[in-house]
Amino acid sequence: MKFLHSMIRVKDENEAIKFYCDFLGLKKAERIRLEDCYLQYLTDTNTNTQIELTINDSIPENGYKTGSAFGHFAFECEDLDKITEKIKQFGYSWELKPVYIKEINTRISFINDPDGNSIELIEKKN
Repeated sequence: MKFLHSMIRVKDENEAIKFYCDFLGLKKAERIRLEDCYLQYLTDTNTNTQIELTINDSIPENGYKTGSAFGHFAFECEDLDKITEKIKQFGYSWELKPVYIKEINTRISFINDPDGNSIELIEKKN
């Protein structure tokens, strides 16, 4: 068995693409029209796993609520200090600024996507 993708519903497709592709570096892949929505797949070219953005024809005015079971998506990055500069360029802000966890020799941080989903960014030390 092979893990393929996770799906999230988004309120604003353009903002989601800006965040996941322009900011995080995923690449747009297949886009499919279903009866009541579009599915836009975004691919991590390093692992070939995907996030499926679902853009429903009927979107709640205030967007979607994340369920209590969902925690976060995690992405590895090389340098959280460079990400801090990129966050400023994109007009985003940290949910949790980078912190060092000595037990695992790693820096982590959190940011929210445009729909409020939690994204963990991990900088592993050598």
